[in-house]
Amino acid sequence: MVLDLPLQPIHRHVYEANLRNSNACHKRYKECSETISKGGGEKAIERHTRRNGKLLVRHRLRLLLDDEDFLELSPFAGLGLPYGDIPSAGCLTGIGRINGLWSVFIANDATVKGGTAYPITVKKQVRAQEIAIQNRLPCIYLVDSGGAFLPLQSEIFPDKNQGGRTFYNQAIMSALKIPQVSVVCGSCTAGGAYIPTMAEEAVMVHRVGTIFLGGPPLVKAATGEEVTPEDLGGARLHAEVSGCVDHFAWEEKEAYNYTRNIVSTLNFQLPEEEEDENRTSRRKAVEEPLCDSMELLGLAPKSYKYSLDVKMVVSRLADGSRFQEFKARYGTTLVTGFASIHGHLVGIVANNGELSYESTLKGSHFVQLCDQRDIPLLFLQNTAPTAAPTLSTAQAEVNSNRLKAQGSMMSAVAHASVPKITVVIGGCHGADSYAMCGRSFDPNFLFLWPNARVSLTAPGHVGSLLPPDSEQEDELNGILEEESSAFFSSSRLWDDGVILPQDTRKVLRTCLDIIHQQRYQLSTERLQSPLLRI
Repeated sequence: MVLDLPLQPIHRHVYEANLRNSNACHKRYKECSETISKGGGEKAIERHTRRNGKLLVRHRLRLLLDDEDFLELSPFAGLGLPYGDIPSAGCLTGIGRINGLWSVFIANDATVKGGTAYPITVKKQVRAQEIAIQNRLPCIYLVDSGGAFLPLQSEIFPDKNQGGRTFYNQAIMSALKIPQVSVVCGSCTAGGAYIPTMAEEAVMVHRVGTIFLGGPPLVKAATGEEVTPEDLGGARLHAEVSGCVDHFAWEEKEAYNYTRNIVSTLNFQLPEEEEDENRTSRRKAVEEPLCDSMELLGLAPKSYKYSLDVKMVVSRLADGSRFQEFKARYGTTLVTGFASIHGHLVGIVANNGELSYESTLKGSHFVQLCDQRDIPLLFLQNTAPTAAPTLSTAQAEVNSNRLKAQGSMMSAVAHASVPKITVVIGGCHGADSYAMCGRSFDPNFLFLWPNARVSLTAPGHVGSLLPPDSEQEDELNGILEEESSAFFSSSRLWDDGVILPQDTRKVLRTCLDIIHQQRYQLSTERLQSPLLRI
C-alpha cells in the first residue's frame, strides 16, 4: 500500500504552528552545535596543538576513518550540568567506517578540561561500549585522558555503572570476540592507564603518549626523584621494556595508519568490492518517499494536541512511501506494519493516540511477529501526556484491562531479540513510553527530535497527579517545562542524540547498515576467558 498523504488545507493551522516551534528548536540545536564545535575554547586548543604538539580530536578521526560520514552519538552530552558545561562530555563517541568496517570510536578531547573525566564522561564512554556490545562492533579507543575529576569522585568511582564499568566491559567484549584497539595519543593517567593495557592491541605515539598511574609530580612528592614523562611512561619504555603496547609510532599519522592496518586483520568477511558497488547502485535506485522530508518539520508536534496522523510521518520515511499495515482496523491509536528504509525491511510501531487496551494487544502481537521473523523494529514514540484518570467504576475496569495489556506489551518488547530503534517524535511520558521501547527497555539506538519532551508527565498536566488546589502545581510545571526538553535530556545522556526530523531517514539507514554488519563476523562463539595481555 502506498501512503500518498500530502498536506491538506485542514492541516495547515496545526502544521504552521508545529513549523514555527521546529524553527525555534532548530535555533537551539544550532547554538548547541556551535558550543560543542569550540571544544575547550581557543586557549585550550592553542595549548593542545602548539605547546603539546597534538592533533585535535576531529583531525584524528579524519585520519582514522574512511570518511567524515560517521554517526556521532550524544554530541550535546555535558551541556548545562550542575557542575558546569563539559562540551561533548569531554569525549567524542560514534560509529564510522575503517577499511569499510563499521566501528565504534571513543576519543577523548583533551581541550576540554585537559582530558579530565567527569561523571558524564564516564557515562558516555560506557554507553558507547554498550552499543559496541549490542551490535557486535569493533571498538577503537583514542586515549588522551588526565584521569578522574577528584572533587566528583563519589559520582565517578564507586557504583556499578561508573568508572570501573569501562574496564569490566573491556573484559566482557574480549570474551565475546568483539575486537578492541587502543591508540595512546596523549596522557593515560590513573584509571585511563588501564584502557590500553586491556585492549587486544595497542598503538602508542612517541613523545605524545604516556602511560602511568601517577605522573612525575607524584614521583617527586613520594620519592624526591625527578623524572621526565617520557622516561616514566613514554612510548619507548612501553614498546621496548614493559610490553604494554604492541606498536610504536613516531607520529600520530603513523599511529592511525597502524590502527587501520590492525582493523584490516579483524575476522570480518565484508562483501566483495563488486557486491559493494552493486549495493551502492541499488541504494541509488531505492525509491525516495513521495513527499519531501522537510515537511517532517511541520509534522513534529509542538505538543500532544498538535499531533497529526502518524502515517504522514511514516510516508515520509518509507521507501516509495510504501507501508503494509497490520491490523489496520483494530486498535487504531497504534499504527503497526512493515516498510523498507533504504532497502532494509523494518517493522514500524507508531503512536497515533493514547495507548488503549486494543492497541496495546495489537502492539504485543506485532512485536512478537517481528521477533519470530527476525525483522528489526522501529518505534516512533509520541505518547499521551498523562495517564487516563479513573473517575468511575466503568473507567476503573477499562484502565485495569489496559494496565494488564500494557504489561503484556512491555514483556513482548523486553523479550524481543531483534534489533530495536526508537525515535521520540513527540512526547515520551509515563508507562506508555516503556511499552514503546523507551531507554530502560534497551533499544539499540534511541534518538529524539528537537521538539521531543521526556518526563513522567507533560508540562501543564502535573495537576492530574496532585491533590486538588495543590500549591506545588505551578512550581512543578515550571520544573517540567525545563527538564522535559530534548536538550536537557540529551545533555544527561538519556538518549543517543538529538537528530533533525529531515535527517531521520538518513540516520535510520546508517543504524540499519550498522546492525546488519554483525552477520559478516566469521567467529562469534564465546570464549571461556578474555585475552589476557602479557
